[in-house]
Amino acid sequence: MDTMEPHGIAADILTSEVANARRRIRRTELALQRTEEMLAENLALRSRIRTAVEAADRLLKIDRPSFEGRRPD
Repeated sequence: MDTMEPHGIAADILTSEVANARRRIRRTELALQRTEEMLAENLALRSRIRTAVEAADRLLKIDRPSFEGRRPD
């Protein structure tokens, strides 16, 4: 019987576990990167929407007197 065999099996298990951990780390890094990209996209969209809403509010304030004096046709 080879006395080194249990150590070889333990080394194989350790190597496998390290490889699995590295894959999980890589998947987590990719997920984090995508999350950061989505956050940046959402912040940009939020800014554009806020600008559009503020512009609409300004237009309503400017045009409101002209609408108030009109009668329905």
